[in-house]
Order: sequence, then structure tokens, then C-alpha cells
Amino acid sequence: MASVFTKIINGELPSYKVAEDENYIAILDAFPIIKGHVLVIPKQEVDKIYELDEKTYAGLMLFARRVARAVEKAIPCKRVGYSVVGLDVHHVHVHLLPLNGPKDMDLSRPTMTLPKEEMTEIAKAIASQLDK
Repeated sequence: MASVFTKIINGELPSYKVAEDENYIAILDAFPIIKGHVLVIPKQEVDKIYELDEKTYAGLMLFARRVARAVEKAIPCKRVGYSVVGLDVHHVHVHLLPLNGPKDMDLSRPTMTLPKEEMTEIAKAIASQLDK
């Protein structure tokens, strides 16, 4: 069965897209723990990050770096943290989290519910900062 991320990639489920190329996609987390919480996902459905072939792994990290720079410009924060957990969805994904303190990295924190309009604006703000 296809993962929720594969369904998003295939256009079967909606998302707030931040960036995309032929191999990777970056979307806002539907259940963010902080404003600007982005997921970077390879389009190839693989369960664990260390199971990716080297080219896909390196490409994922370079794509995540590009998106993290945009997040840092668009969202007020001191830096952007990376986390790879993968316990809920068995499809590799990197969390990019705008950080202002160590607690901002805690993925067990309660999630936020943001209005669609705000999610759209956040996605647009991050996308507008790509490659600047």
C-alpha cells in the first residue's frame, strides 16, 4: 500500500507544497509543532534513510539544504534543525524545524492547527525564498 507521502506526490492527497523537482518534494507538515515545519521527502518510497542508495541520499540532503535556507529566510528563527525519525510514516522524510531554542526540536510536543490561509501563506513565503 502506498504511503501517505506517495499519495501526496501522486496528487491523490492535498498538501502545501514548498518545493519540488523530479526526485524530491518539500511540503509543510500537516501537523506542525512550530510554524514553518517542513517535510522533505524523496519521491522514491523507501522506509529508512540508510536504505536509500547513495545518490538519492546525497540528493535528499542537498535538496533539504536548499529548502532549509529558504525556511531560515522566511520564518523568524535562529537556525533550522534537521531530524529524521520515520516512526509514523514508513517513507523517508526529513523534518526541517525553525529553531529559537532547544525545545523547538522536540517532535513529541503538541501539534498546531493553523488555518488553511495561514498554511498557504507560510508555504508561499518559504517558496519565494528558494535560491535567494
